[in-house]
Amino acid sequence: MTDPQWFDVSYQINPWMRPGVWRANAARHQRAARTAFDALVAALTRAGASVEIIDGAPGLPDMVFAANAAVVLDSRVLVGRFRPAERQGEEGRYLAAFRALQSRGVVEEVAQIPAGVFQEGAGDAIWDAHRGQFWTGFGQRSDRAANDEIAGFFGRPVVPLELVSPRFYHLDTCFCPLSGGEVLYYPPAFTPAALAEIHARVPADQRIVADDAAAAGLCVNAVCIGDTVVMAKAPQVLRRALEQRGYHVAEVDLAPFILSGGAAFCLTLRLDHASAPARAATAAA
Repeated sequence: MTDPQWFDVSYQINPWMRPGVWRANAARHQRAARTAFDALVAALTRAGASVEIIDGAPGLPDMVFAANAAVVLDSRVLVGRFRPAERQGEEGRYLAAFRALQSRGVVEEVAQIPAGVFQEGAGDAIWDAHRGQFWTGFGQRSDRAANDEIAGFFGRPVVPLELVSPRFYHLDTCFCPLSGGEVLYYPPAFTPAALAEIHARVPADQRIVADDAAAAGLCVNAVCIGDTVVMAKAPQVLRRALEQRGYHVAEVDLAPFILSGGAAFCLTLRLDHASAPARAATAAA
């Protein structure tokens, strides 16, 4: 995660961003962002996560959305490249941060997507441990050509899903694989061909459809750790659907970050994803 000291909403690169609302009471929103960030860290920690927090930088308010920094699997890091000019200054800082983690042994290898190919990290490349594959988003902020780079670097299958709405500009805003194999998703964000890909790989009884209210609250932008799903404040119907499947829903008020189009998943980058199931890794050790 990235410390929110420099977070604000000063420009608009997606339809969620409301710089006028932020400027109307910037100090209050900044305080609320710190409170929300700390509450998210606490919720993740209670769910069993160990959280690394790096520094942000002035002039890079969206660096707080660490999911877009890179794709990580098996302690290997593929740093992304941002389409919006406003975020391109984050790339060098994230490279330096990952190399610092590498020097500590937290990750083993750090590389970057080739120049000229836009790929915005785990926001558009979500690891599905249950199926042993990446689901990738393209058509808004990441290029379809990035899929070949991801598949080649990690040696794992990639299933591209085309996104059709600027409001759901990254895959993580509308698609969330859960630990039990279910997938929480918002169908209107996808092309018919993308929905067909989802339906071909996810049985009907494992599909959890988010309604308009859940999508509007960025609840699909969630972090699943074991049987805990950490998400923004959710409608009762979604909480009930997850609880009926055995999940514990840990809600956090992330309203300041939703003003910029991000929530729980956007604010985090998982460093512990592994292509081998945990039990297999343990047995091999």
